[in-house]
Amino acid sequence: MTHILAIDQGTTSSRAIVFDAGLRPVASAQHEFAQHYPSSGWVEHDPSDLWVSVAGVARAAVEKAGIHARDIAAIGITNQRETTLLWDRQTGRPLHRAIVWQDRRTADLCARLSAEGHEPMIAARTGLLLDPYFSGSKLKWLLDHVEGARARARRGELAFGTVDSWLIWNLTGGKVHATDATNAARTLLYNIAENRWDAEICALFDIPMQLLPEVRDCAADYGTTRADLFGREIPILGVAGDQQAATVGQACFAPGMMKSTYGTGCFALLNTGADMVASTNRLLTTIAYRLGGRTTYALEGSIFIAGAVVQWLRDGLGLIGRASETQALAEAADPGQDLVLVPAFTGLGAPYWRPDCRGAIFGLTRASGPAELARAALESVGFQTRDLWEAMRADWPAAARGVLRVDGGMAASGWTMQFLADILGAPVDRPAVTETTALGAGYLAGLQAGLCPPPEDFARAWSLERRFEPAMPDADREARYARWKTAVAATMGVV
Repeated sequence: MTHILAIDQGTTSSRAIVFDAGLRPVASAQHEFAQHYPSSGWVEHDPSDLWVSVAGVARAAVEKAGIHARDIAAIGITNQRETTLLWDRQTGRPLHRAIVWQDRRTADLCARLSAEGHEPMIAARTGLLLDPYFSGSKLKWLLDHVEGARARARRGELAFGTVDSWLIWNLTGGKVHATDATNAARTLLYNIAENRWDAEICALFDIPMQLLPEVRDCAADYGTTRADLFGREIPILGVAGDQQAATVGQACFAPGMMKSTYGTGCFALLNTGADMVASTNRLLTTIAYRLGGRTTYALEGSIFIAGAVVQWLRDGLGLIGRASETQALAEAADPGQDLVLVPAFTGLGAPYWRPDCRGAIFGLTRASGPAELARAALESVGFQTRDLWEAMRADWPAAARGVLRVDGGMAASGWTMQFLADILGAPVDRPAVTETTALGAGYLAGLQAGLCPPPEDFARAWSLERRFEPAMPDADREARYARWKTAVAATMGVV
């Protein structure tokens, strides 16, 4: 058994990658699924789409690798975080569509609880803010709106889970209801200092604790798959939320190391070691990973719209046919135009946390066209990352101006990464393997299976593909960032 199967269940697609014992990718498969928008600011997934797409790509990747199930030592799972599911323990049937992390339907509830003074207690225990982003308010909404759900939950008939729990449940044929510490830490219900579900917070949301999964380490035994899925039972030995898995895949094991992943959104994590740093700049304190019962913490900044702004150019405006076309457009943009796009399509994330905001474009002229819009879209990702960068340095000065490690789909764009280095005024490192989310999940499973080395040895094997050095003059950098801050302030002023 010399291979590892990594499942990467994301917001818009499911992917599976087969790695060999040296964590080199052998084969992969990917499948997109539908997004559902039943109301403004609401985003849902069909739970069956999540499960069927994962089962399909997992089997396809194994087939493409030309191996058999007996060659797979373990499965690792990484997933979109905060997305909330509720299902029947006996039948396995969902009671409602999954409510996606981007969904803002509970904004009024969160605002009310904050006005009542609950946020300081919640932040101190969970490291999170009272925002619709997290699972707790979504779960409360389901219990409030699905007829009979809360009563059934109190009787122990229902199960709650983030996507990892839903996949584990289905992979094991309903035998295991579990999650890992990183996904639990994103629910708004988990005390990250004491590593337990918080009874007082659950009571505040009127959530019966019988719903909640068991919390395990990131590298741990999560049961075995049903034999009929792959032809034999395969142990599930690694689980982490997507951003934490990317942190592991980027080998950010030392305090002060920082990575930023560019997928649908952008998520930056700064390793703070054993220190649970409380943010004064509206960042999140979260669990980076938990191995051998020892918790490593991080500061995190979450941007809701990164790669999704390119999808908007493609699907919403029809300006491009493929995401890769944005780089050529950005390069062709008129340098005399200075459009600023604030992509607050589903609100603003860190460090603003304004779910009520919506997107805006500043600086339009009659000469503005697809090229200028494409450039502004790509630049918006760099500007938002700078917001997180500045907040992290203010919260934890030990971070200083180090190197930023990047990954995810947008990291493939050299133009975007160069602008990122320019606007940060710091080097940006792109690794040889940019699919670090799946790599992190694979490593965790391999670590538990005894195939992979300890973290310090894995870190030494990390490989750089390209470093982007800042080339923008300081005066230009600061002037452009100041213009961005002005645009954000104007956007927040219009609700």
